[in-house]
Amino acid sequence: MRYLVPALAVAVTLPLHAVDWQQYRGPSGDGKSPEKISIPAGSTPPKQVWKAPSEGGFSSFAVAGGRAFTLCLKDSDSVKQESVVAYDARTGKELWFAALNFPKYDGGGDSGAPNNKGGDGPRSTPTTDGTTVYVMSSQLVLRTFDAATGKPGWSHDLVKEFAGRNIQWENAASPLLEQGLILVGGGGPGQSLIAFNAKDGSVVWKAFDEKITHATPVPATILGQRQVIFFLQSGLLAVEPKTGKELWRYAFDYKTSTAASPVVDGDIVYCSAGYGVGAGAVRITKDGFNFKATELYRLRGNKPLANHWSTPVVKDGYLYGMFQFKEYANGPVKCVDIKTGAVKWEQPGFGPGQVILVGDRVLALADNGDLVTFAAKPDKYQEISRAKVLDGKCWTTPIVSNGMIFARSTKEAVCLDVSGK
Repeated sequence: MRYLVPALAVAVTLPLHAVDWQQYRGPSGDGKSPEKISIPAGSTPPKQVWKAPSEGGFSSFAVAGGRAFTLCLKDSDSVKQESVVAYDARTGKELWFAALNFPKYDGGGDSGAPNNKGGDGPRSTPTTDGTTVYVMSSQLVLRTFDAATGKPGWSHDLVKEFAGRNIQWENAASPLLEQGLILVGGGGPGQSLIAFNAKDGSVVWKAFDEKITHATPVPATILGQRQVIFFLQSGLLAVEPKTGKELWRYAFDYKTSTAASPVVDGDIVYCSAGYGVGAGAVRITKDGFNFKATELYRLRGNKPLANHWSTPVVKDGYLYGMFQFKEYANGPVKCVDIKTGAVKWEQPGFGPGQVILVGDRVLALADNGDLVTFAAKPDKYQEISRAKVLDGKCWTTPIVSNGMIFARSTKEAVCLDVSGK
């Protein structure tokens, strides 16, 4: 049963101020927006500002300086290529695009169950500081472009320059901008994780012998220490951003693909994968300068907890998101106690879409193109709004930037006005 606020309600207003959304998982790297937005309750969709063709893949948006950036498939040299595209954020006008490579993806997007028809295309999301756009291609080539003109800047081919090792279905992780550095994975032994100077592309540090997954690393401050957590085939590895110093590890199973990023709540870190791997959480402690990860729970299998590629958000100690594996079209969202892994409630009708948190509401994009808001409360599922906003398969994270929602499917991109003005 859905708990739906009557359509007579005027709108749902969520706090705080307008900001740019400069990289995957947003301004804080945790999928949370600090904005104040207004969404009509019931089944009335937010006002559409623009809609534009945007074919292929599951790249989300980065928005800064009045421009919105994503990766999609574009015709170039008479063939479709993985490309970075810049739109005018207010009008949807395409400002420029740059072809990256000929995609191959190993056929993952259209195989399997009838509802698994996402198609092939880029899965990484651009990163921008407003001046430069940073893009990691499916073939592990890190490239930069001038945000205004698309003029190419510095680049590095991790396979050719750093003995890089790609994975099945190719790279999906996004470059992380942190403390003036661009942090990525994908290099070979002794240089698997690399930090580049964001301005000139020089190598600041490189270290470790690790194999990457499809998960994007996340920044966090835990017990006063700024760190970046990589979700690798060996498990979680936290490093000091400026030096690459190892802070702590947590061994975690790997099978076929790990695609959801870790979630941090205070001193607790949650992680999960599909293909029967399941979920787990650790508590981080500190003794002097030494960190330690102690397991709180480890739940194996696709139920009750598995995040295929959908990263949850956390509020007040509870996770909210698509906990499911290959439950296309109708898989549930769940509320989960991050400390214990206990499921508080679940609600079908979403499939493997994506969520972000805006104030005390979860903003979810179901894989059929429904944009949904529901209360981030552990007592029961309370749906507030649901409206169809996109055609095509939607496995891409919606974002909120400067009073607007930007979202994509495998066919199109949409911008919705939620400023309340």
